[in-house]
Amino acid sequence: MDLKTLKAIKPFEYTEAADGYRAASDMADAAKERIDKQITKVIQGANEGEAAEAALRQLKKLSENFHYTQVECGLVSGALNGFSSEIARPRRRLLEALGDAEALSYTVNADGSVVYPPGGKNEVTDDAIPGGTITGSTGRYTPGLGPDTSGLHSANPHRAKAQYIADRIAHAVQEATEIDDRYSKALEKLKAAPGLTVNTKTWTDVAADADTVSSAASEYIRDQIPLDKSPADRKKWWDGLSDEERDEYKRAFPEIIGNLDGIPSAVRDEVNRENLNILIGKLSSEDGDKAKTQLDALKSIQQQLQENAAKQLVDPKEPPMYLLGISDQGLGRAAVAFGNPDTSKNVSAYVPGLGTALDTAFAQNDVKRAYDTAVGARDKDPSSASIVWLGYDAPQLSAPLDPVTLVSDTDVMSAHKAEKGAPAYNSFMGGIAATNDHKDPHLVAIGHSYGSRLVGAATQEPGGVPGADDIILLGSPGVGVDKAEDLGVGKDHVYVGAAENDPVSHLPSKQEAMAGSVFFGGGPAAVYLAGDIADQGDDDIWFGKDPASEAFGARRFEVLDGPMPVVDGQGPTPAHSNYFNPAQDKDPVSAANIAAIVAGRPDLVTWDKYR
Repeated sequence: MDLKTLKAIKPFEYTEAADGYRAASDMADAAKERIDKQITKVIQGANEGEAAEAALRQLKKLSENFHYTQVECGLVSGALNGFSSEIARPRRRLLEALGDAEALSYTVNADGSVVYPPGGKNEVTDDAIPGGTITGSTGRYTPGLGPDTSGLHSANPHRAKAQYIADRIAHAVQEATEIDDRYSKALEKLKAAPGLTVNTKTWTDVAADADTVSSAASEYIRDQIPLDKSPADRKKWWDGLSDEERDEYKRAFPEIIGNLDGIPSAVRDEVNRENLNILIGKLSSEDGDKAKTQLDALKSIQQQLQENAAKQLVDPKEPPMYLLGISDQGLGRAAVAFGNPDTSKNVSAYVPGLGTALDTAFAQNDVKRAYDTAVGARDKDPSSASIVWLGYDAPQLSAPLDPVTLVSDTDVMSAHKAEKGAPAYNSFMGGIAATNDHKDPHLVAIGHSYGSRLVGAATQEPGGVPGADDIILLGSPGVGVDKAEDLGVGKDHVYVGAAENDPVSHLPSKQEAMAGSVFFGGGPAAVYLAGDIADQGDDDIWFGKDPASEAFGARRFEVLDGPMPVVDGQGPTPAHSNYFNPAQDKDPVSAANIAAIVAGRPDLVTWDKYR
């Protein structure tokens, strides 16, 4: 990159090239669709035997090739568009500087130095002060500011003007060099080797390619995508784009668009299914327990997406599955919906608690809770959708037991992770509110276990939980406030499910825990087992007032007592995990009540008395 090259560059040519790659990406996508949904099905239905099986293997290979082409061409398109956008800025500054030099009749050399004429007068000889050649300095010029004349002492007025022009030229060329280098390296990595075989390793490379393009285009992304805006503003931005622009962003920056609150759910689902493939490829090449754990979870979610699509073909009542977010950030991120959150009148978003991470337990259990809630709610109002949202790092059970609290991760005894995750939950809910088609959707925030503490923290953020009409607290150790009315939706719209045999909903207050450590040799677990002896009689539990108490003031709905901890042979907290489960041997009463609240039918709820 030099002055001549920058001057000659035509940014629109790179935009046109990007359009060409995007068109190739679209064609590859269409070809893959035809193979998967038409040709393969015809062969499966009409042929059997070795020849048919061989043909199907070849078709699968061809489909993967087209898939790879689609993704990579989309990334190339995004990189070229980023380069075109970014290089236009230093080129414009260069042309402005060259125009100023021409207007002053200065000569600009190939190396960017500026020749200026004689000017001014020598006070001793009365002769004109000679002109000269001056080289620019990138450190002297800041875009948007005037010339820096510090250190310039010349009676020739042309010298300072020439220096200003030369500095601008040097800065433009330096900026262009950095941009060119950044995008050149990214594009170089997108080259496919001749005879490439598309396999797991290839998708690992695709994940690296996507990261490379996003990194190279970070400034372009900041300029073009409203990352720092509200979900409502992002929705307006997305609605204002052309189909071609939307297609570009989806193909070039899937990990951003798929996880951006305010983008329509159908778009997020489409893009995140691509992200899912990329993440599986990435994690397949990584060692360590975290990578394997998350990989197993992602494969489980992928299988459920495929099974859900197949079920919908035979059962129109089957709620469609949407992947609204996916990432390997931290302990993993995922947002899975059953029912379309944009077209449904009733939408709930459930936050899981202690021990939750992107693992097979989440993929099989927490995702099923969203499914069961959706099925139950849609039975009462078909315009219902339910989401499980794992957008924070929940406290884990990986640390040694604390001798006072008898809890294996002291984070669970702190509100820190709940408060840290609350803004992300509010952003997600703001996105659901912004993209919903209904004028006044019915949105329900659900917190289970430690997740209820996060929901409580979210209500205390400025403006509360965006769009929330109702709040459901399940197996809650407290929410950080002492009265239901402090949650911002009105106390009659705060619903509590608390099983009598759920020890988490009976956790003692901090004062009771201290008493337990003195008198019973332990913290919450010891106090729970000791019954009323350490009870202070004030309805306090670990994070404030017991949500199931009259003092808190919420509406407590009926749930089954559930199995006793330990003594019933199902582990320490079996009742804590049953609230969403409609199976007859779990808690069909609680599941039905949750579904009724989500469906906007509190008249169908059966109630329980306060503790």
